[in-house]
Amino acid sequence: MSSETTAPESGSERVGADTPDVEALYERIEDLESTVDSLRDDGPKKMTIIATKGSLDMAYPPLILASTAAAFGWDVTVFHTFWGLDILHEERSAELQVSAVGNPSMPMPNVLGALPGGDSLATWYMNREIADNGTATIEELVETSLEMGADLQACEMTTELFDYDHDDFYDGVTTDVGAATALQHMADADVQLLV
Repeated sequence: MSSETTAPESGSERVGADTPDVEALYERIEDLESTVDSLRDDGPKKMTIIATKGSLDMAYPPLILASTAAAFGWDVTVFHTFWGLDILHEERSAELQVSAVGNPSMPMPNVLGALPGGDSLATWYMNREIADNGTATIEELVETSLEMGADLQACEMTTELFDYDHDDFYDGVTTDVGAATALQHMADADVQLLV
């Protein structure tokens, strides 16, 4: 009797109880690929912006970001609170001001902003630049954002604090919204911004 072991013939495999079934492995791979695909497809991206400032120059960022993201099919919510609420107020949004004081990017000396009429001068300059460049107005950006499906929300506490009426806001603005709702939107969002 020989103690030599012979190697399996070419093309033959050793199949034992511990060898997985190839068909079962292929099914498992398909299940895993399906799971990965479902994790990737969680619907449109979500963005929540908290708009807290109501100056002319600070009204543009949340509206430009909201309308652009909505154009890409994102689910967009902009929660306007405190001075940011003026962006949604039809009358007040047409009168937003720019302050030159403390704004090092203003193309005028900071000291001019401290003089009487300095903010009016800065606002006139900004409005002239907006018109000369064909940039959309705040009203146009609000309307575009709403048309694109962005949810522009007015903070109810601030609405009451400033004694605004819901009819003061642009048509389509969501009212009766509080901080708890804003927090829920932020928790569910892929992108959260404070402007």
